[in-house]
Amino acid sequence: MKVLVAVKRVIDYNVKVRVKADNTDVDLTNVKMAMNPFDEIAIEEAVRLKESGVATEVVVVSIGGKESQEQIRTALALGADRGILVETGEKLGSLSVAKLLKAVVDEEKPDLVILGKQSIDNDNNQTGQMLAALASMPQGTFASEVKVADGQVAVTREVDGGLQTVSLKLPAVVTTDLRLNEPRYASLPNIMKAKRKPLDTKTPEELGVTLGSTITTLKVEPPAERQAGIKVASVEELVDKLKNEAKVI
Repeated sequence: MKVLVAVKRVIDYNVKVRVKADNTDVDLTNVKMAMNPFDEIAIEEAVRLKESGVATEVVVVSIGGKESQEQIRTALALGADRGILVETGEKLGSLSVAKLLKAVVDEEKPDLVILGKQSIDNDNNQTGQMLAALASMPQGTFASEVKVADGQVAVTREVDGGLQTVSLKLPAVVTTDLRLNEPRYASLPNIMKAKRKPLDTKTPEELGVTLGSTITTLKVEPPAERQAGIKVASVEELVDKLKNEAKVI
């Protein structure tokens, strides 16, 4: 069984995001980049499936510039077998990414596709669902548990009323939630081995995909600064301010 995992290069979650002075975008100058945390969970799940004997090969794919090879190599060090970089310098929306992933799926023909449920930069939570629709594959989103057996994958997901388990016929698309697993750290020997694992580079043209965005960013602004609090002398004054100033009671 072949598992395909998509990973994305994003700003490290420990970094405080800065906005450009002209408010056109986020400032990426000298900013530490990393693999999207939800994609780390996807890689971990795929590697666990391989370690348990369910999967025979884990292929990781990323879309972006040459610098995205860093995140692919990280995934290879974590246990993936080979990588694919779809190289493009364009800023892509969810639909364009889903179309490129669909082209990779058509070439690789994986039995299971695992993605993080969303990226921490755009937070769109769309790519997995769009890919499933384009590829005509069943989907299980926000997975907190994944079990593969007898040509099917059982995906347990958190819903408002508790837990819901859906059974999907393979091939299928699964998107990961935070509670699915705890990603491992790459050991130094595995990091060295990852340098020798195959990494192929493709272009959107080679995949037969024409890129185009239907979304335009008008302005990027940082969150409003939080105002300083004040002290009150009595409960009566507090109630008065909550009622007449904050108007929350």
